[in-house]
Amino acid sequence: MPEFKLLIGYRHTSSWSLRGWMMMRKTGAPFEEVMIRYRRPEDKAKLRALSPAGKVPFLIHEQSDGQTIRVWDSIAIGEYLAELFPQKQLWPADRAARAMARSVSAEMHSSFRALRDRLDMKLLDRIPDVRTDDGDVASDLARITALWTEARETFGIRHGGPYLFGDFSIADAMYAPVATRFRTYGVTLTSPVAEAYKHTMLADPDMMAWEAQARLDPPPEPLVAH
Repeated sequence: MPEFKLLIGYRHTSSWSLRGWMMMRKTGAPFEEVMIRYRRPEDKAKLRALSPAGKVPFLIHEQSDGQTIRVWDSIAIGEYLAELFPQKQLWPADRAARAMARSVSAEMHSSFRALRDRLDMKLLDRIPDVRTDDGDVASDLARITALWTEARETFGIRHGGPYLFGDFSIADAMYAPVATRFRTYGVTLTSPVAEAYKHTMLADPDMMAWEAQARLDPPPEPLVAH
C-alpha cells in the first residue's frame, strides 16, 4: 500500500485538486488517489470526517513510524512535498527565482477573483464566446500575462527549461488550471512568451494524464440550489 493518499474532487471542475495532484505526481512517489464526489451528501460527509477543512485536495501521509500526517490546502501540500522530496526541487534552487515562485504562487492563491468567477474551470468544455476584455477580468488577464512573461524571461528561459522558472515547480502547478481555462474560453494571450507557456502546460504529460482520466470519469453531479 502506498504511504501517500490524496483525496481529490472532480477532474472536470476542481482546479485546486488539479494543483495538489500535479504537485504529488511531480514527486514521482506512488500514491493512492481517492475521488471524492463532494456534491453528493454522503461523499461530503466522508470528506468532512477526514479533512479539518472539509475540502479537497487533502493529503494523508502514513509514515513508517506509524504516525499519520494530514495536510490540506494546495500551497501547504506543495510545501510539505518540497520538504519531503528536496531532490525534486519543487521550489527553484536559485534564491531569487524561488522568491518569485513563492510570490506568484501566493498571488494565485489570493487573487484573480474576477477571472475565477467569469472563467470557471470546465476542463473538457469549449466556450469561446465569453467576454474577457472588460473590467476586472481584463485586468486579471493582463496581470497573468505579465507575470508569466516576466518569470519566463527572467528565469525560465535562462535556466533552460520550458516552465515558468525552468524546471517544473509548485508555481506551475498553481497556474495549471489557468492554462486550461484559457483553452476552454478561447483566450489567446498578447505576449508570445506567455502564450507559448500556456501550450507548454497543456502539453505537460501529467496534465494530459489528468485530462485523459477526466474523459473517463462520470460527469459531476448537478449543483443543488440552496
